[in-house]
Amino acid sequence: MDTCPREMQPVTNIASTGPREWVHHVIGLLDAAVSQLHHEHAVHATILKAVSLMRKQIDPEVAGLARDIRGGLLAWQAHKVRAYMDSHITSPVRVADLCALVRLSEAHFSRAFRCTFGKSPHAFLIARRVELAARYMLQTAMPLRDIALQCGFNDQPHLSMHFRQATGHSPAAWRRAHRSEPT
Repeated sequence: MDTCPREMQPVTNIASTGPREWVHHVIGLLDAAVSQLHHEHAVHATILKAVSLMRKQIDPEVAGLARDIRGGLLAWQAHKVRAYMDSHITSPVRVADLCALVRLSEAHFSRAFRCTFGKSPHAFLIARRVELAARYMLQTAMPLRDIALQCGFNDQPHLSMHFRQATGHSPAAWRRAHRSEPT
């Protein structure tokens, strides 16, 4: 049975360099890959390193998640899945659709997703919906039933159940406690 050990991979530290140096570094890696085309394994490793550096600049959170997890989703897969879930947060998101997105079987995808994000796809989606609902509660005066529907929950009791599980408070009590000024 696969486990998900978290191992740090050695990655060049480019955080202290400026954007120009970073771009030159990536270009150098790609040039090296082109010159190594007759050594397939070396090309693969060099291109992966270049892509990893670029991804780290574009989306450091997802790149960090996927880079450090053996058996998890690759960085591009994690980013694509998260973006899909966020853009379809108000509608049902099926695991089969997510699998097709990253071309993995359901079993492999579910295992890799849990390794990458620490929870099942459904639990992750519910957590994202609860986060969205919390933002709406703080930023708008919308009734909770409307917020529930805006965030993809079936109704207000559905939102309340998941919100209470996540925060330990009902949405109304949490909203009263966290709202700094009425809108």
